[in-house]
Amino acid sequence: MSTVPVSIPAIGQKQTPSTLRVAIQGVRGAFHEIAARSFFGPAVQVVPADSFRVLFEQALDGGQTDTAVLAIENSIAGSILGNYKLLQQSDLVIVGEVFLRIQQNLLALPGVAINDLREVHSHPMALAQCAEFFKLHPHIRLVESEDTAASAAQVSTGQLQHTGAIASTLAAELYDLQVLAPGIEDNPVNFTRFLAVQRRSSALPVPGANKVSVSFVTAHQPGSLSRILAMLAAQSANLTKIQSVPLLGRAWEYRFFVDFSVQNPATLPATLRLLDAMTADCSVLGIYRAAEHISAPNNQ
Repeated sequence: MSTVPVSIPAIGQKQTPSTLRVAIQGVRGAFHEIAARSFFGPAVQVVPADSFRVLFEQALDGGQTDTAVLAIENSIAGSILGNYKLLQQSDLVIVGEVFLRIQQNLLALPGVAINDLREVHSHPMALAQCAEFFKLHPHIRLVESEDTAASAAQVSTGQLQHTGAIASTLAAELYDLQVLAPGIEDNPVNFTRFLAVQRRSSALPVPGANKVSVSFVTAHQPGSLSRILAMLAAQSANLTKIQSVPLLGRAWEYRFFVDFSVQNPATLPATLRLLDAMTADCSVLGIYRAAEHISAPNNQ
């Protein structure tokens, strides 16, 4: 059990100020920017970071901003375990979520045709998701890069007549590229869940909050986790996510990250007190509004 009783933290709400700076992984035109626009509004100023660790260490801890958007899980690839650990170790709190339909598009310079391409660059996951499309174009060599939007920027900056990129339509717009082929992914049921996070000290209460993200450690004995899940069910909490992450130095022991929603927010304080009593090192990572599983605007 934690030494301090769990209470509902003061956490942030959706904002749309024109000067809001939001850290993202990737460059302008990345799907992270689309998620940031979807949650905070189209006028946000994004702060690019080369990696998620850089996002936390430089953009957030370095003082460039106290707000960020980061991917946490994908419907095809699964959870991004490293981001759970980064979030747990930070002083950030979840203020919302976005489910983004990921549509992959083949981009190239204006006037270039598919038959003109010799290479297509993109993130390895994007390339893998479009394997069937490129079987129809065997003359194109696929080249892995660190980021989808960065590949689009490289094509534009270098004016690469024989190189294409797989990226979003926002990247095409920002880097003056044409969409040679839209929606080339093999599986159209491809969603990524993004978390909007803010520094705990600057966040505000979320009106209508009905979803909770927590992390905790259970006793290393049979039935520990099942008793916790039974308690949540008895409290009419709808479990939407459970993820285990190994505890360093403690073989076969785990920290659990759990998301659940409630119909009546008034039940949350009692549920969290019960959860704290049944677990060790219990942390409330955020209390926010659950997002619908729909496409966000401009997410291609």
